[in-house]
Formats: sequence, structure tokens, C-alpha cells
Amino acid sequence: MGFGVFIHRSDSIYDDSPAERYQFPKQYLGRVEECVGDWILYYEPRKVPNTRGYFATAKVQEIVPDPAPGMHIALIEPGSYLDFPDPVPFMGIDGIAERGVLNEAGQISGRAQSAVRPISPRDFNRIIELGLARGDPLLPRVDVSSLGFSQEQEPFIFEQTRDRAIISRAVRDRSFRRLVLRAYEQRCAITGLKLINGGGRAEAAAAHIRPVEAKGPDSISNGIALSGTAHWMFDRGLISLADDLTIIVSRQINDPAGVRGIINSTGRALAPQRLAERPHPSFLEWHRQHCFKQ
Repeated sequence: MGFGVFIHRSDSIYDDSPAERYQFPKQYLGRVEECVGDWILYYEPRKVPNTRGYFATAKVQEIVPDPAPGMHIALIEPGSYLDFPDPVPFMGIDGIAERGVLNEAGQISGRAQSAVRPISPRDFNRIIELGLARGDPLLPRVDVSSLGFSQEQEPFIFEQTRDRAIISRAVRDRSFRRLVLRAYEQRCAITGLKLINGGGRAEAAAAHIRPVEAKGPDSISNGIALSGTAHWMFDRGLISLADDLTIIVSRQINDPAGVRGIINSTGRALAPQRLAERPHPSFLEWHRQHCFKQ
């Protein structure tokens, strides 16, 4: 087992869904096999406009054959994927984040162009710390033998060993909230309202489209900003979204006129500007099939 870096871009020609699967050609099979049962970082190349750099982490569960000739799929362990609230640039104020791509002369080597590559524990830990710890000075650490999420708050100390930093549910929720509300500019996607209290806290909440309890990932594309009433209706299947984000109202609702009165004038959910941050059709389909009341 070992840490790895998987390159992904939203306009990729590959059939990727970072929170669920990563498609790759046979030439990378050996490298991906080394990551099975371990954690990887997702990286968006520098040549992508407004690149996010290292933008998420996930755990590789297994590799399965792909129907496409010469291709394989790395399946992501459910519940392991986590978008970084603070994506990490390749080149930061302290230099290159992934220092293992430097050659003996200190120059960027060809390894930096590889779509799948190993990464040292030291570099992996540095990037995780930069991506997650800025807004959370106290984060949990648990032993690698732990099978669940720790709820205790302890100093988040990265060791240059094989120990695993398993992120608690509380930390994941805080990171997810920051990510979603920032993408939606603290505005409810259904009502269009942006209500902020005197302390600067938004009224809107970060909702999972496919719930965590149903193996929904902590991915921005599985999130949406909703006000209290809209969140309650969404969770209970009284409203849902079509793939084009048209707001669907259940026929079982007792006050359809009232509900339509709080929906923003476009009749569609407001969406983040960045395509990769918008609700993914697969999660919207899950909500319509398993939650929405026709």
C-alpha cells in the first residue's frame, strides 16, 4: 500500500466521478494497485484555467476491469472522499507542495506530468494539512486500527510514518459547510435568499443531496445550500431537482401554492459558477428515486 496522486480535470475524456470511481489506462495499473487500501490526493493540472491544484482526498477500495479496451476503474471507498475547503496550489508561498517531483537539481521533473504517481508520506501529510487545517486548528487523530470516525478533538499532529489521519465526522461537516456555502455565496439555491445574522453566520445550511447515511460523499457536487424550510422539504422529498436544476414540487404537498411562492423566480435552483461545483446528475437522480415523493 502507498499514498498516490491521481490527476483529474472536470473536462476529462475519462469516465471519472472522483467520489466514486477513477478510470485509467492499463499503463498505470501497477501504480494504482499500490494505492489499493490507501489514500490518494486528487490534483487538477496547472494548465487548467483557475486550477484548484490538490483539491480532495479519498481512499482506493479496489480495482475492477472496465468494459472499454485497455482501461480499468479504481473504485473509491464509500464515505472516504473529502473535498478540501482550501485547495492546495502546486506552487505556494513555501514552494512546491509535492516536493517529490523535484529532481536532484531541484528542478521539476517529468514525474509531475504523470497522471498517476506515488507520493511520499511527508508530502501527502503536508498537503492534507494545508487543505484541511486552516480553518480548524484542532483536528482529531485516531490510530490506523480504528474502524470508525473519532469524535474526540485532539491536536492534529502529522507523523512521517504509516499512521493514518482519519478525519472525524465533525471535521468533515465543518469542511463541507465551508465549501458549499462559499460555492453558493451563502445563498439558498431554492429561495435565492441570502440571510446573514449579526455575527456574520449565514442562515443557509450545507445539505447533502445523497445523505451520508446512504453513502453520499462529502463532495461539493453532492452538496447544495438550502435555507431551513427548503432544507426540511428537500430532506423529506417534498421538493427535488431535475438534471437541469428545475425545481420539482411533490404532488403530495399540502400547500403547493405556498411552496411555489418561496421558490425563486427562475423556477430553477441557483448554481455555482464553476461547473465542477454544481450538483452532479447522479446524485440528483438518487434523490429523485429514493427520496422524492411523486
